[in-house]
This record gives sequence, C-alpha cells and structure tokens, in this order.
Amino acid sequence: MAARGVGLLTRVPLCAQGRGQVQRPIHRLLSCPGTVAADLRREEQTSGNVETGSADRLVQKRFSEVQKERREQAQRTVLINCPNKISEKKFLKYLSQHGPINNHFFYESFGLHAVVEFCQKESVASLQDATYTPGLGAEAAIPFRSRFFSVKLKTAENQPSERSNVCCTNQSPPTSRKIFELLCYAESIDDQLNTLLKAFQLTEENTKLRYLTCSLVEDIAAAYFPFCAIKPFGSSVNSFGKLGCDLDMFLDLDETRRLHAQKTSGNFLMEFQVKSVSSERIATQKILSVIGECLDHFGPGCVGVQKILNARCPLVRFSHQASGFQCDLTTNNRIALKTSELLYMYGALDSRVRALVFSIRCWARAHSLTSSIPGAWITNFSLTMMVIFFLQRRSPPILPSLDYLQTLADPEDECIIEGHNCTFTGDLNKIKPSGNTETLELLLKEFFEYFGNFAFNKSSINIRQGKEQNKPESSPLHIQNPFEISLNISKNVNQSQLQKFVELARESAWILQQEDKDRPSPSRNQPWGLAALLLPSVSNSKFLDKKRRKKPASERIKNLLDSIKGSNTENSRNTNGKRTVSTQA
Repeated sequence: MAARGVGLLTRVPLCAQGRGQVQRPIHRLLSCPGTVAADLRREEQTSGNVETGSADRLVQKRFSEVQKERREQAQRTVLINCPNKISEKKFLKYLSQHGPINNHFFYESFGLHAVVEFCQKESVASLQDATYTPGLGAEAAIPFRSRFFSVKLKTAENQPSERSNVCCTNQSPPTSRKIFELLCYAESIDDQLNTLLKAFQLTEENTKLRYLTCSLVEDIAAAYFPFCAIKPFGSSVNSFGKLGCDLDMFLDLDETRRLHAQKTSGNFLMEFQVKSVSSERIATQKILSVIGECLDHFGPGCVGVQKILNARCPLVRFSHQASGFQCDLTTNNRIALKTSELLYMYGALDSRVRALVFSIRCWARAHSLTSSIPGAWITNFSLTMMVIFFLQRRSPPILPSLDYLQTLADPEDECIIEGHNCTFTGDLNKIKPSGNTETLELLLKEFFEYFGNFAFNKSSINIRQGKEQNKPESSPLHIQNPFEISLNISKNVNQSQLQKFVELARESAWILQQEDKDRPSPSRNQPWGLAALLLPSVSNSKFLDKKRRKKPASERIKNLLDSIKGSNTENSRNTNGKRTVSTQA
C-alpha cells in the first residue's frame, strides 16, 4: 500500500545563512529532544556516517533469520494503554513482578501506550493471569484474553502531578518544514539523500510495534488455526518502508498444513474431518471472512473492518487504533513474501540503494506522480524496481541481476510458488560487494537523465536479467514482475502519467546540472540540490531564475537535452560505455 502522512514540501522562509555557515547554528536550532536533527546526531554517534558502497559490509543475517527473531521477540511483548499521567519507575516496578523486562518504550496514539518486552514468554502468561475483565455497566464486555491491556491507578494519591518521567517516541514522519530545513543546511547532495533516509526510515521502535501488531492479530486467528503465523511483508520488512506506511500482513497456514500432513501409526491412518470447497480462492475468501468478523467483534483496537474478498488478492482491511497502523490482511500470497525478501537483500547489499530509493519516492510524491489513491499513478513498488534496474545498469553494476542471485542459491533456497521460480540465494555474504564508487549525487542526476531519455515506447524494464528487453505488450510503461514474469507491475500507468514522469525527470536532471555549473551562494537564500527538486511545480517555483521561468516547458526540455549533449559528448557513458540521448517517451 502507498505510504501515508507525507505531503508536499512547501516554500518556507529560510535563514539568511548559507550552508557552510550554519552547521553549528542549525544544530542549536533543532537540537531539542525528539527533533530529527537530534535523532540524526544520536545515530551518527552510535553507528557512524553512512558510507558510499559496501566494501566493508559486515556478516549479515538471512531475511528468514531476522523474521524469526522479530516474531519471537513480539511474542514476549505486550501493549498497554496507560493513564496520561503515570510514573514510569512505578509502572515498570509493578510489571517486573511478572518477570524481568528486556526493554520498553512509550508512544501516543489515541492516548498513551507502552510497549513492554519481557525477557521470557512466561511473564506474559503471568501478567494475563493477574489481569481481570472489566465491568462496563449497562454494556457487556467480550472476555477476550489478549496481550493488549489497560492499566489504571487505584487511588488519586498514587497519581503524580505530571508525566515527568515518560518520554514518548515519535511514530510519525517528520514534517515537511523540518525536512526542508535539514536538506537546505546539509553540506552536500550526498548528505541530503542520507539525511532524508534517516529522517523517514522506520525506527527500531516502529518496527517492533509492527511485529507486535501482527502478533496480536495472530492471537485471534490462532483460535481457529492454532499453528498459523501472521507475518508482516512489503514496506514494513523490505527495508524501504517509511514512518506512516501501511502494515501489510500475511496469514501463513503452511505450518498448520505441515503439522497435519499424512502420518501413519501401525496399520491405521488418522485424518481430521474437514469441510471442502470448490477452489483455493473460495477457501481463502471464507477464512478471511471469518477472521474479519473476529477482528470486528473481538479484536481490541481493531476498527473500520472491511472485507474486500472479490479483489484479485482477497484481503481484510482495518485500522489498528492503538498502534495507529492501517492494516491489510491477506493469505495465499506467498510471492509477496519472496518479493519482500528480494528487496530486503537489494537494500542490504549497498548503502546507496535505500538512500536513492527514498529520495526518488519522495520526489515522485512531491510532484503527485504517486498517490495513496488507486489509479493511473506510478506506484512506489514500480519506482523501486526502476531504481534497482538503473543500479544494475551502472558500469560496474552496483546491484546484481536476479538471475545471478539464482546461480548462487543452495538447495535450501529452492522455492517454486504456483509454478513460478522464486529461487535465489538467501545468504547475503555470498554476494561480492560492487566495485562501483559513484557518489549519490552522481547517481541521482544520472537516474533522472537515464529515465528522462529511456525508450519506454519499445523497451521493458527487467531486473531478473538486469537489461532492457523488447516490450511484450503495448502498455506505456512495462516493468516485469520479478517472479510472475508474465505480469506487468505498471500496467495501470497511462501515457499522460508516464509523459509527466519523463518531463519531470528531464527537468530535474537539468536543475542538478545547472547547480554543478553555478552552486547557489550562501547569500542567495534559496533551496538547492534535493530540496530544490522537492518543491512542487518545479518549473513555476519562485526560487528559479525568472528568465528560465518565462520559457515554455518544451523549450526548457530542448535546452536541457542540448546541454546534456554538449557537456557529455566526450566524457559521459551509459552502462554499455556509450550514452545515447533520445527524446522518446
């Protein structure tokens, strides 16, 4: 699902200082606890700056190992709705009666909530045994034994005068104004892209809350399917999710089927009595329908439940008020899990990948190329595929093709889903780091130039092979699904939306090229680099040169192409060693 909560960057007044003069003043301006700047500096102190490339990549865990650890962690965790004024010290002391606490944090969503992770799973059962079902007066309470609690103070004397000891973590994306300030005062375009990544990426707390929300829903589904698993997929786990994005959930019944596989004992074969339906799709619809009813009637905090069962991929959509997430629950969608794993691997292979993807997505949203409303817009998934493909086409390549990842697979990696070959290595450490050392600034500019001149009228984007192919159909934009190769993931995009993308890409490349020639001086008091690209209606921005603004779009694009031809005749190259400039869209 498309991410929510990020609007267009607006034109805000800037300080008169320039980039080189404000490094310390801007830290003082935005250094209060909870600001993006403070978070960024804390992260830099603990993990260091983001380095270009991946030559020093550490040994990394498999995606499946990370998933398993996160899910086990969530099963030891509880969610507690707290009074507005509570003593953190007394609260934790009370909970410690049930066992040692590994970590905790507070956040606000329809009230104050605490996420508390115990060291042992038994502590959760102990807390449940000490909890009672409240009386609701004239209304009747449904006695559901969940891991979502409410804590209340017995007497007013125990209530502190203020919530002085509770510090809430932020679960929302930073405001446009804050991002704009950080970008304008960065020291380089590389720094801008890394700043945007750090500000928007999912925090550790937000990630834990996502796995906990899945685990709470799993408790409900397990009433019918005791060995089922509900796993997050998509943006929540593929490393490209940002604060505020939806939570996609997958109901995995494979473990239940494996446990119920044919078992023999002596001369007898024992089977469960089951009901049958005419197809797997109907079974999926019935299962989701029942779980949707349970969420609606029994799930604490689950509101606005919609059963969208006739979609290509049936789902149940609902809001989880306590976490603040918009959730989509599906089943029989295992290819989506493998796609999440593949994107996770690409994001982990090189530090530049995620920074570039986040910036391109933010740029696209700023210019209404993407939308949370279904339609003819380019999706974030399509944009991510385009970035991966572009990085495969660099010389030397920054990312390997999917076919290459398949050659590195071990027997344990073999995966065939519904006849589709989804095999690739799950071991990140088997993939040799790229020798490409290009900067993020160059990659950003080259991305816009590459797709501003891509032959969309005849070529398809294919990350499986990592090279252009002839389009198998007439859709304006063709991006092959990496596993279901007969599917075009961008089939919804119409010609006008593609043309808009191409024109904005060309103009963005031109703006970055102009800055190479004439970087804005501190006294000019204007956005620059990535900040300039994120302004809505780039060509009409008051920050651009008046003479340029008077030119029609077609003339600006012609000048852009001319400047690209002139400046790149001798030195520029594409991934094959040559660059060709085309006006085809």
